[in-house]
Amino acid sequence: MFNFTFNLVSMNIPLSSYPRIVIIGGGFGGISLAKKLSKKEVQVVLLDKNNYHTFQPLLYQVSTGGLEPDSIAYPLRKVLIGYDNFYFRLAEVNEVYPDKKKISTNIGELTYDYLVVATGSETNFFGNTEIEKNAMSMKSIPQSLNLRSLILENFEQALLTDDYHERDALMNFVIVGGGPTGVELAGALAEIKKGVLPKDYPDLDTRRAQINILQGGDRLLDGFSDQASKKAEDFLEKLGVQVWKGVRVTGYDGKTVTTKTDLVFESATVVWAAGVKGAGIKGLDAEEVLAGGNRINVNEFNQVVGYPEIFAIGDIAYMVTEDNPRGHPMVAQPAIQQGKLLGENLANLIQYKPMKPFKYFDKGSMATVGRNKAVCDINGYRFQGIFAWFVWMFVHLFFLIGFRNRMVVFINWVYNYIKFDREARLIIRPFKRDYSQFKD
Repeated sequence: MFNFTFNLVSMNIPLSSYPRIVIIGGGFGGISLAKKLSKKEVQVVLLDKNNYHTFQPLLYQVSTGGLEPDSIAYPLRKVLIGYDNFYFRLAEVNEVYPDKKKISTNIGELTYDYLVVATGSETNFFGNTEIEKNAMSMKSIPQSLNLRSLILENFEQALLTDDYHERDALMNFVIVGGGPTGVELAGALAEIKKGVLPKDYPDLDTRRAQINILQGGDRLLDGFSDQASKKAEDFLEKLGVQVWKGVRVTGYDGKTVTTKTDLVFESATVVWAAGVKGAGIKGLDAEEVLAGGNRINVNEFNQVVGYPEIFAIGDIAYMVTEDNPRGHPMVAQPAIQQGKLLGENLANLIQYKPMKPFKYFDKGSMATVGRNKAVCDINGYRFQGIFAWFVWMFVHLFFLIGFRNRMVVFINWVYNYIKFDREARLIIRPFKRDYSQFKD
């Protein structure tokens, strides 16, 4: 009989004469930092609750059957292959103890010399528990798979009912939030309605399916140029999407979407894309540490205010500068750039050299609105249409991690373009929903 013992206190991380840098989170920022530290004389421990990195900009394509999840995910251990003094542990961090320079996780405790919080963001429901309970999110691969299953299950259920009211509700999509996520998802659903549903469900009048995008402000793609915002709206309307601006959602009970106006939507599929907040950690949640949106206050070196040995990068970091008085946008580029610079700054800090302040280089914004349709604001240049669509595809392929993933995604895009099809519309993991509430 085997007798196994595990050292949960140190997670079986060996002692080292090198300073130990613990990175919490394997997103864009965490990976960027880890790569930058690969040739430094440090010990790096990367912790994440998943053993893979997720390319979040393409999650909506997993939700709509355009891509399988393994094509936008990459094993974190593979990122660290060949790096000396690098360790990965599958763990969820419970709390940080800054005074003891220690963290506790679900697999034990670990001390650090320097701690980097790169936990990213999570869906912000703004305290509305009813919406949080009943609406769908799309911030992770499991959530995207749940949404994919729900969409397909709703159409299967629509075939089984003779109640027109119930059938319409099952085929009615409501997307709350007119940012890039909401716009891209709406465009993808509109293409499914046009090119996929009539073939998959010939005995169902899929023309009655509705796609609604609700935006609280007066324009889509807030943060883009007015030209890009207007063009994106035009693209969506030509695809048959109903765009509702100035509409703030107040509730969703699983059946009815209520708003501050008189508008009411009956829908079995509501996707909440109206905001995100920092994915915080207990121990770094004091009032003087947190800023708006549950983000952590950091200085120009990404040091957490009041804790010089703790850093935060990416979505979780709130850095106010003259150029960004409201903090940097919660997208991939700030995380990547902060991770690269922090790798240099940590090496300088260890060698008692001055650190360099972070300056964000805005490479622009882009969003796709379907086949041959995209909008781009890059370095002062604004363009839309098919050229912007090709630029969008090239940029996303470039930033995908792994040659295989790039090839798989590219081949899927080419196939989908030629065949006007989405092969990955599979109910692999059913998402249970009570349909009886739609019956009168």
